[in-house]
Amino acid sequence: MKRTLSVPGIAYGGDYNPEQWPEEVWDEDVRLMREAGVTMVSVGIFSWALLEPSEGVYDFTRMDKILGLLHDNGIAADLATPTAAPPAWFFREHPEALPVDRDGRRLSYGSRQTFCPSSPAYREAALRITRALAERYADHPAVVMWHVHNEYGCHNAACYCDTSAAAFRRWLRARYPTLDALNDAWGTTFWSQWYYDWDEILPPRATGAVPNPTHQLDWRRFCCDELLSLYTAERDVLREAAPATPATTNFMVNFSFDALDYWRWAPELDLVSNDHYLRSTDPASQIDIALSGDLVRSLAGGPWLLMEHSTGAVNWQPVNRAKNPGELRRNALAHVARGADGIAYFQWRAARAGAEQWHSAMLPHTGTDSQIWRDVVRLGADLKALAEVRGSTGAAEVAIVWDYQARWALELPSQPSEEVRYLDVVRAWYEPLWRSGVAVDFVRPDADLSAYRLVLAPALYLVDDAGAANLTGFAERGGTLVVGFHSGMVDENCHVRLGGYPGAFREALGVRTDELFPLLPGETLHLDGGGTATLWSERVALAGAEAVTSYTSGPLTGVPAVTRHTHGQGTTWYLATLPDPDTLAALLDRVRAEAGVRPVRATAPGVEAVLRRGTEADYLFLINHGGRDAEVTVSADGVDLLTGKPAPGAVTVPAGDVVVVREPR
Repeated sequence: MKRTLSVPGIAYGGDYNPEQWPEEVWDEDVRLMREAGVTMVSVGIFSWALLEPSEGVYDFTRMDKILGLLHDNGIAADLATPTAAPPAWFFREHPEALPVDRDGRRLSYGSRQTFCPSSPAYREAALRITRALAERYADHPAVVMWHVHNEYGCHNAACYCDTSAAAFRRWLRARYPTLDALNDAWGTTFWSQWYYDWDEILPPRATGAVPNPTHQLDWRRFCCDELLSLYTAERDVLREAAPATPATTNFMVNFSFDALDYWRWAPELDLVSNDHYLRSTDPASQIDIALSGDLVRSLAGGPWLLMEHSTGAVNWQPVNRAKNPGELRRNALAHVARGADGIAYFQWRAARAGAEQWHSAMLPHTGTDSQIWRDVVRLGADLKALAEVRGSTGAAEVAIVWDYQARWALELPSQPSEEVRYLDVVRAWYEPLWRSGVAVDFVRPDADLSAYRLVLAPALYLVDDAGAANLTGFAERGGTLVVGFHSGMVDENCHVRLGGYPGAFREALGVRTDELFPLLPGETLHLDGGGTATLWSERVALAGAEAVTSYTSGPLTGVPAVTRHTHGQGTTWYLATLPDPDTLAALLDRVRAEAGVRPVRATAPGVEAVLRRGTEADYLFLINHGGRDAEVTVSADGVDLLTGKPAPGAVTVPAGDVVVVREPR
């Protein structure tokens, strides 16, 4: 059954926590929500202690009033299961459910997500409150979606207690048919780690030296699956009570989180939703918004929901600054441009107490006489004007391979260089495409690649045989494949692929490397034609490929740094280093031009152009991040949706502003 959100247009709202306020404030809340154009709010996310004051005893009085008030005012509810924050009474009854860190310390309650994901007591209690909510509110007219838990794994992605150890062993028994198979996969003959009994296996707790890499990788896989099983268990209870109501949980596809393999999670959600927050030290945070939005859209296979972001400052970074003028609007509409069919914030009303009292909100501490409130109201009008954009999606000819397990493996200890970080490398490749206005999807290594002209694998350290064959087969059939350094090096068990680097891609790339020479922080090598190499170098020998760029300094002088090779009917490129930004941009411009990939629209520097394609029209989002007005060519019969005015042939995008043009197909 396909379950969709019944809220019309682009949904707008945020987390609503009325339990933090006296009841007389609630009427003002809904009045101001209507003024701002809010159409849906998430409720009950952290209300377990109030909904179930003692085990099996429920008090729905407050929730009944809240849902009734929302419905009476035409505001839909995304009703949450409150299982991210178990109450204190639960832990007094079940202290064994508290999580244990890798050093063996049992943590206390007093914040959120202070539970062991493998705890039977927690699972039982979580399903009990979920069932009680489902039975009471399955047919409530305000409830249009279930919000399962909140940010799975944000604070408890792993627990190292004995209960988790037993669950890990059960998971391993399902993965490996015999203990010998596990020993082979883990390479346990190294350092005398051979296991003779399943009960000898523990989580990768703190130890005196570097833990076994495959042990750590399987642990990451297990932790991901353990949390996913909690989600599906709650979701199934909700579906039993309300078969047609969609369910979601909020992902965290942003710079600070990598604990879960969202490719595994996304098919289990009726609607993919995401929380996105900016890094305060990022001078080009608009690129992070774009990368995250493209990745979430790719995970969803189409439109998605932005469940949380901030109107201004957050509270959990070393320095938390407000957003600059116009940034709130640009950020939100950039998410819509990348496929979001809903925009929501944490939270509706700024808290006066608690851990997030300094986190911004739609209604700030200063009230309605504030820039944030004026921006929130304006954004509500913008989203109402963009209602017809809902359901449209992107169309890209370029795909970047994104693999969570490759990321986990690459960032394990004892790599050739700790300076190589997955997200940094991927973003370095993504940025020049973003600046050129090239549409990008993200794909798994085993994805269907037939829709693309160009596929990039910047940091695919780990890849199984099927994924490698899929990527090289894409080139054989006429596509263009670009592979980054240190890719294809190990298989799914973290075993090095022998015979020369880059392992799985060596033959398709027409190169062979015998030694790696990672660069020290700040160290660079010169490249012929200008430019510098950073982060990494290796001794590449040509085995059919041609050298495009070579080193002109250091011990590798004359050795190829970038190569090109004809493979089957297509072309493969190998970047054996990370060129400086300008050199990398010029190289990727050449690659995409040869592959026949064009930008969405020619724009002035600083103007982001993104296209959503509908059945009857395309929607061109133009976001000016620069300090000057810019003119952009559009279709002769274009219409500026935010003003309702015709845009015949060209539009001017004011500095710091956004224009959305409807172009009939």
